[in-house]
Amino acid sequence: MQVSPIGIVHSTFCEPEGTPIQAAAAIGSKAIIEVYDEYMEGLKDIDGFSHLILLYHFHHIKKAKLTVKPFLDDHTHGIFATRSPARPNPIGFSVVRLKMVDENLLYVEDVDILDQTPVLDIKPYIGEFDHRITEKIGWFQKSIHKMHEVKDDGRFKG
Repeated sequence: MQVSPIGIVHSTFCEPEGTPIQAAAAIGSKAIIEVYDEYMEGLKDIDGFSHLILLYHFHHIKKAKLTVKPFLDDHTHGIFATRSPARPNPIGFSVVRLKMVDENLLYVEDVDILDQTPVLDIKPYIGEFDHRITEKIGWFQKSIHKMHEVKDDGRFKG
């Protein structure tokens, strides 16, 4: 399997430390998604959407872990029960607000992504397809209220 970036993120977050841990906690933060010229044709009609799903490579991650102590808890959990970036395949996703399109540049908000992050794919967010009412959220239940105050502290960087 081979995956190649289709673009790159230009954001104000240059280091993991201090970066919001989820897009929902990054309200108002801005970035530009630069889509490489050879993929520009794929942006046709994207300006008709208010939100996008960005899939990207956690390029600062050097080592995967199968158990981690996530930002919102003091206990370790299996990697697949967390949103930790230190994954066997370090792929992240964020739902961002699309503000404007200028040729191959997507101006977005509510971004929790580091500067120079390689973008792997872009998909339109469709509420009728993507929104689900959850019945349970596991261990997050006791700490979800901390999401807006907790920032990345660099623990997964290296």
